[in-house]
Amino acid sequence: MKLRHILAVSGILLMATSCGKKLDLYPSSAMAPQAVTSKDLPALRVGMYNDVQNDPGVYSFILFDLLGGDIHTASNAPIDLINNILSPLNSMIAGGWNGYYSALFQVNNVIGICESMEASENRNRTLGEAHYFRALIYYNLLTRWGAVPVLKKNTLEKPFRDPVPEVWKFIEEELNAASALLSSAANYYYVSADAATALKARVLLSQGKKTEAATLAEGLITSGKYQLDAFEKIFRKQTNTEIIFAFENLSEESSNNISDLFYTYAHPNKGQGSYRVSQQLVNAYSGTDKRKEISIINIAGTDCVNKYPSGQTGKDPVIISRIAEMYLISAEAQGRVDGLARLNQLRSYRGLQPVSAASDDQYTSLILEERRLELMGENFRFYDLVRTGRAVPQLGIKPHQALLPIPGRELQYNTNLQPNPGY
Repeated sequence: MKLRHILAVSGILLMATSCGKKLDLYPSSAMAPQAVTSKDLPALRVGMYNDVQNDPGVYSFILFDLLGGDIHTASNAPIDLINNILSPLNSMIAGGWNGYYSALFQVNNVIGICESMEASENRNRTLGEAHYFRALIYYNLLTRWGAVPVLKKNTLEKPFRDPVPEVWKFIEEELNAASALLSSAANYYYVSADAATALKARVLLSQGKKTEAATLAEGLITSGKYQLDAFEKIFRKQTNTEIIFAFENLSEESSNNISDLFYTYAHPNKGQGSYRVSQQLVNAYSGTDKRKEISIINIAGTDCVNKYPSGQTGKDPVIISRIAEMYLISAEAQGRVDGLARLNQLRSYRGLQPVSAASDDQYTSLILEERRLELMGENFRFYDLVRTGRAVPQLGIKPHQALLPIPGRELQYNTNLQPNPGY
């Protein structure tokens, strides 16, 4: 769905048909926002979760891994895959852009409806979750395309792109609003105040606000609510102490089958085997690294991502935030002198020896390598290299490719948008 088309249906609320299905997008099930009552909030809430999870599409959850150089196709070198993806005509690019703005349309509806209601526990929780999702959507948009239109309300107008600092500011405001409305959640498949804090720590680190990022990350680490846990628990849908927020991604409500893209057909659970892990990344895991077995599996001679185990038999959760990332944020944000202890605590838990750095640049390299090994397959690698200024030399991309192209058809629909330089 194109952004112009999404905005053109302003004023229509798309209600969920059941708790197990995505929002029904047909006019026969639509109703005016003013007709919604507090009794409709549970269905509205489920529909919002499903839209944010599903609309951007499966590639939105692995795009930064595909662009990060460690995962590629059988027939393409990493740089060839990167160049193929970074085209204004690529379906991954268009699908992500359209999907995020499609999800935003529903989130904006939820916010507008909740703001018209009297405060209550259900209303406040739903509104807080909506602010979190709006922040998450804009974090994903900004880290991919840079300056993007900030839409606080659905509108018929063709929007212009807002400057990057204004988008960052809006994301922070949304997370502050979420934190003020949320508390704990029933489980980590629902948004909590801690989820908002975790995302804000990531947002602050991305902007270079390191002192604030470290404070938030440390607050979660020392809260007593979360602890580093074994990979077989985290990525095999077992009860664990590490996940802060994840999409449950149930088969009956989702088309996001990440594992099908990674496992080959030779795996017992089958898969398309579209992508494989580079030998360089396989070699980067040491023999004592407890993460390797769950992170990578060799299937009949092909090294595959192993964090999503269902293949074609079902769907796997998609983790958005977990405590290990907070260790890495704290370690990076505190710097070489004060942050090294956090880095080595994580390494020790994963079965690795401590490291040290003689310079800040070397320390950044250690952080990025640890993030590479810890967060492989979780959609971080490309932006980690971009935000630290290492994408061009390490990946061999051109400077303008640090941002994705605006989809070509989107530029045709909305002439107020301008393409990213170089495309």
